[in-house]
Amino acid sequence: MHAYLIPLAWCALLVVSPATASERDSLARETTGDTIASIRLEEVVITGRNYPGATRHASPLPVEITGKGFTREDFTGNFARALGRVPGVHSMDIGSGFSKPVIRGMGFNRVVVLENGVKQEGQQWGADHGLEIDAFNAESVAVHKGPASLLHGSDATGGVIEITRRPPPVDNRVVGELVLLARAMNGTVGGSAMIGMKRGAWYAKLRYTEQHFGDYRVPVDTVIYLTRRLPVAGRALKNTAGMERDVAGHVEYRLGAYHAWLTASNAYQKVGFFPGAHGVPDPARLEDDGNSRDTGLPYSSVNHLKVTTRQERGWERVSLRWDAGYQRNYREERSRFHTHYGTMSPPERSPDLELAFSLDTYSSSLRVTRDNGREWEQVTGWDMQVQRNRVAGYSFLLPGYDRLSTGLFGLVTYRPDTRLSISGGARYDRGRVEVFPYRDEHLEIYLREQGYSETEIARYRWRAYAVRRDFDDFSFSLGAVLDLDDTHLLKANIGKGFRLPGANELAANGVHHGTFRHEQGDPSLLPERGWQVDLSYSYRGGAWSLSASPFLAFFGNYIYLKPTGEWSALPHAGQIYRYAGARSLFAGGELSLGIDLPLGFSYRLSGEYVYSRNLDDRSPLSFSPPTQARNTIAWEKSGFRLHAEWQHIATQRRTAKNEDPTNGADLLHAGVTGAFSAGNSNVEITLALENALDKRYYNHLSFYRKIELPEPGRDLRVVIRIPFK
Repeated sequence: MHAYLIPLAWCALLVVSPATASERDSLARETTGDTIASIRLEEVVITGRNYPGATRHASPLPVEITGKGFTREDFTGNFARALGRVPGVHSMDIGSGFSKPVIRGMGFNRVVVLENGVKQEGQQWGADHGLEIDAFNAESVAVHKGPASLLHGSDATGGVIEITRRPPPVDNRVVGELVLLARAMNGTVGGSAMIGMKRGAWYAKLRYTEQHFGDYRVPVDTVIYLTRRLPVAGRALKNTAGMERDVAGHVEYRLGAYHAWLTASNAYQKVGFFPGAHGVPDPARLEDDGNSRDTGLPYSSVNHLKVTTRQERGWERVSLRWDAGYQRNYREERSRFHTHYGTMSPPERSPDLELAFSLDTYSSSLRVTRDNGREWEQVTGWDMQVQRNRVAGYSFLLPGYDRLSTGLFGLVTYRPDTRLSISGGARYDRGRVEVFPYRDEHLEIYLREQGYSETEIARYRWRAYAVRRDFDDFSFSLGAVLDLDDTHLLKANIGKGFRLPGANELAANGVHHGTFRHEQGDPSLLPERGWQVDLSYSYRGGAWSLSASPFLAFFGNYIYLKPTGEWSALPHAGQIYRYAGARSLFAGGELSLGIDLPLGFSYRLSGEYVYSRNLDDRSPLSFSPPTQARNTIAWEKSGFRLHAEWQHIATQRRTAKNEDPTNGADLLHAGVTGAFSAGNSNVEITLALENALDKRYYNHLSFYRKIELPEPGRDLRVVIRIPFK
């Protein structure tokens, strides 16, 4: 039975059950007087798909759902890294603390992270900027692969990662859980505690999370930065320790057809940067300080405050939903004061504050759903987002800016029967970006002292010009879902995406330590536009499951960083890399196979491939993930699960200019999960061994790949989960 018929089945049960009970009591009285009789009822079986299945069937795009396993063997305490097991999803890592998701080779501002119906907004344009999400609070995650601009607007050209909550308990009760985490690789010690209470129409819960970790260990003694070989003392990456502290509260109210919630969260992260990859190389800064858990200069800290609310009201055939949110993302990068200009003195206040970004985001969306019966459903929506970004610090990379974006969309779904669903829609977006000018007086004096002409000085002294750009465009989507016989599922979708240029792409102009180069925006950039075709086939029958999801995407103006061949006037900056648009192609797909074997054994194979190409200069695009495959065999019985996995990572030689190739690797992972009763709780313990053979390998998408720094070696991870009622 299709998922949308499940509520009807439940309603039927609620209506039929009292009548059945009444008839049974009447029959008992007729046969035995007031004596209670035992009556044998015919078995009633209700079949249907659970929420993950319903989500997979409702969308014509490939969708991957992470459920309970997200907090089992896949869990690392880092949200983006845990998602790395989903085929087609990778994490762009910044040491062991920060990570950001990449879907089919697209990351940064091309992937939307949706939490509680509101886009997560931070400084996601930076390769060294992570995602401020509490992994312990991600109860269920749906990964939508493909262009999702129709429903979510700009920045969703690569896909959407949707974080949702478990529904509250049906009856009145107190619930909670305690999750403990430990990792050997960097000495992680952390945990998360949640308590919730359901009383009548109200449900409230509170979660607190804290993690501390030390310098992480690597299987090398030296690294190379700016052609210099630098030592790694004790094979521990100095100053990569850090901590994370998160708190979140949630209150919801449900009465009849009205449902509302309010959620407030604050995420704080502080992680050190390896001194050998920040600033001018200095072996003296890499000497062992005797403390592997302190965080000194340079380091990055970020605080993300978010308040969201949802109001829902349903009628017979119409439902109304309103989501609103406020976010404040404040990020600092601190480093001992250093200047490339001899004329610049340390600031009187916060002399070590190299960069600071303060981003305020206000968002609102309204969605009206009309169900005209069994066949037709229309969704009409409007959303708006206002951003205000301000900068500070003794260094300069990105100017302050204001941004406004808004969009209208309509989506129609037609279901002629329970097997076929056809959906299509259109969206119109309009946006404005206003960049504030910045004149670098220190650079002006420096260039004059270096003998530059006044013409050249006039060209360089304005690190950012006043820019005010308006953008608008249309997005389209047409897709179909065909459920052949409850075992074979076919999907097809074609969509056109649209993305506003980011402020960094329009107006950045400075040395970005996160990418080791001088990055420069182009105020004349056009919006990013692309078309993508997605196909998907899945089979689930008996002991077998199979899925394949090929895709093809073409961008007429894909924005990327292009080496210009121009030498930067900034000291120690090297070549200028300028944002430019180009015709580009992405292709590839994911494949997975699952087999349930006798005696509780199972086997799963999953693989992925991404091909990217800049069609203008006939070269690959940067940050293209390598082909990889995972072979997992598991044994499960009575709450006990044992698994071993062989992960194959292919060599990535298709690299962009100034991007190094990365050798492949074969890794062995293993883990065991057991559950046992302790009082009224069902305690679950997971032991996971990652890179069991201590192989030396590289992550092509890692922040530290540029200095030939490999991934951590062998790592033992322990997760203890204690729920209670």
